[in-house]
Amino acid sequence: MVGHTTRIAVIGGGIGGLTAAIALTRIADVDVTLFEQAPELGDVGAGVTVAPNGQRVLDKLDALEPVKRAGATPDGPGIYMDSLGNVVTDAAWEDTAKRYQNIGMYRPDLVDVLAREVVPGTVRLGHRLKSVRELDKSVRVEFDNGFHDEFDGVVGADGVHSVVRDSLMELAHPVYSGSIAYRGVIDAALLPEDWPMISQVWMGEGKHFMCYPLQQRKLFNYVGFVPSDRPLKESWSAPGDVGELAAEFSGEKWDPTLRRFIDLIDHTFWWGLYDHEPLSNWSRGRITLLGDSAHTMLPHAGQGVNQAMEDAITLAFFLREAEGTHEIAEAFKRYTAIRMQRTAILQNSSRRSGSQFDAQNEFADIKKRDADLRAGRDFRRSVLFDFDAVAAAERALKRYRRI
Repeated sequence: MVGHTTRIAVIGGGIGGLTAAIALTRIADVDVTLFEQAPELGDVGAGVTVAPNGQRVLDKLDALEPVKRAGATPDGPGIYMDSLGNVVTDAAWEDTAKRYQNIGMYRPDLVDVLAREVVPGTVRLGHRLKSVRELDKSVRVEFDNGFHDEFDGVVGADGVHSVVRDSLMELAHPVYSGSIAYRGVIDAALLPEDWPMISQVWMGEGKHFMCYPLQQRKLFNYVGFVPSDRPLKESWSAPGDVGELAAEFSGEKWDPTLRRFIDLIDHTFWWGLYDHEPLSNWSRGRITLLGDSAHTMLPHAGQGVNQAMEDAITLAFFLREAEGTHEIAEAFKRYTAIRMQRTAILQNSSRRSGSQFDAQNEFADIKKRDADLRAGRDFRRSVLFDFDAVAAAERALKRYRRI
């Protein structure tokens, strides 16, 4: 059996990599070393939603309570509105059993919480991966700082620009969505006392804006999605101009309440929104991928972080079943087979949701768009929020044992 003498390298110290380190240690009982290229762990100052399906993973890892304490649970379901603030429909915000509700998390807080759950001494900072190469019975990793080592297996959780993925395959360039996202947070104390403590989305004119509470309601996250060709001419992300953001949602066609919210923003950043077509394989031998490196997706379904968490615990369960290090390649192969279909569906669903919110493509008919949004509430609850990655992994393992 694999165990504490089995050495696994996780490349990337983001949310997916940290969750993988926790899961591989607590479930598969292997010796994990996590390499992060930055000089310290952290993330951009923006928000993310830990959905019920992601919380179910954290609960299994005994890591959910500190996430709840650091985050913000809304007062109820979020709402989708037209540009003038008229409610179109409410949004799913909890699973069917009402055990888990969406948690708004400030990204740096989530990284900090997960880092405290990792075994001390696991993380090595300032290690930018240079190359990864499979040998007969191990995988050699080399870093720009000159450090190198060999491991029984390597997990690439190094994001959309994954060096690990590039070692496995030649991938087409990322697909630009045609939109950028202005992102940031504001001090919740600036908001009116009666400001709703829920997720709100305004939709209109081929763009949309959303906000929701973070950090025990001390902060409010915002994201404004607008069409732009800027990433094709400049970088993928950069400090943004608050005036440009305000101009995108100005005028009588936009809700005055939204415009007052935007008036409170004093700084912002913009990101070009890219994804990849679903991959045909994530693993080769003793090397595998996880999170954005495996299935880069647009943010419109709110599932990027949650799918990385599902990946992490699924990988840990399959690795635990390996009879020895010689079976790591097979464990990685089975993990990939189980996860690929779900994540491919959600990659496409995220694209579709972006078209919905901006009334593009098949959703140019607003009545059709709004009807589809109402129907989508049940989809999110049943297909996304009720999904149990642990139960799915255990069912798959039973099938493999029979085979």
